[in-house]
Amino acid sequence: MPKRAATYDTLAFRLTEILKRLNEGGKLEVASLAEEFTVHPRTIQRDLNERFAFLPWDKKGDSYKLDTAYLGKLTLGDMKRFAALAGVRDLFPSLSDDFLRDIFDNRIQSALLVKGHHYEDLRDKAPIFRQLEQAILGNHLIDFAYHKDQGTKNYTAAQPYKLVNHSGIWYLAALDRNTHEGKLKAFSFSKIDRLQVLESTFDHDQTIDQTLKDEDGIWLNPEKTEVVLKIAREAANYFRRRSLIAHQVIEKELEDGGLLVSGKVAHVNQILPIVRYWIPHVRIISPEGLQADMEHQIKAYLEAY
Repeated sequence: MPKRAATYDTLAFRLTEILKRLNEGGKLEVASLAEEFTVHPRTIQRDLNERFAFLPWDKKGDSYKLDTAYLGKLTLGDMKRFAALAGVRDLFPSLSDDFLRDIFDNRIQSALLVKGHHYEDLRDKAPIFRQLEQAILGNHLIDFAYHKDQGTKNYTAAQPYKLVNHSGIWYLAALDRNTHEGKLKAFSFSKIDRLQVLESTFDHDQTIDQTLKDEDGIWLNPEKTEVVLKIAREAANYFRRRSLIAHQVIEKELEDGGLLVSGKVAHVNQILPIVRYWIPHVRIISPEGLQADMEHQIKAYLEAY
């Protein structure tokens, strides 16, 4: 066997063993690892401080442990892939710490769904955010208080599915089991208070994950209304380039360069801001009466100001 391949096999085995022990909650000592794998202590230090620099360490002196939030999250296949990537990172500068950490954090990221720009500052509520992440990952039921304009409402044994960032605002998508057959709702994260993560767990419904992934926005009403818009030539290219309304479909290319576009929305507020933004180049064809309602609102606004 070529020397390079043999060296790589030894390196991959050592890195995989290190990851395996870390994943099981083991505490690693540089000196003992160096003796076990018959390498210099500096080699082990390089393994830990350079090859595995992306790991969330709990380090004390020459003793290394994995942050407890990450224990048990890796499969054997995961560990082999990480070992392989870490072993060849010198050859591939693109394998940065941030890149590898993003892969390692895929379990955490499965609790999050970001849509649009994320600019809401949640530093004051970071512990609650972290609790919700862990509740989602562990399928734990939650109790919480929710502050609304009409007052505070308490929710019990809700099933948390995702933390969704939409247009810079974080929401919790959760199944409210206190409604008939359970209803999927979006709760503004900043209004959540007195969170309790329960020991009880629930069976995760994969169809809800798909619903959240497909949903364009935070309106989680399963009953959608079809809308049809007529787009003038001046704005047509923007609608061709990307979807500007939920579930957008270009139904027809008009002879004058315009478009007929359809979409499906759970609430009129998903469509009206878009139409108002593109005035006078967009007009609502259906539902019947929605264009007239919007024009009436605009007229009232202009008369008031």
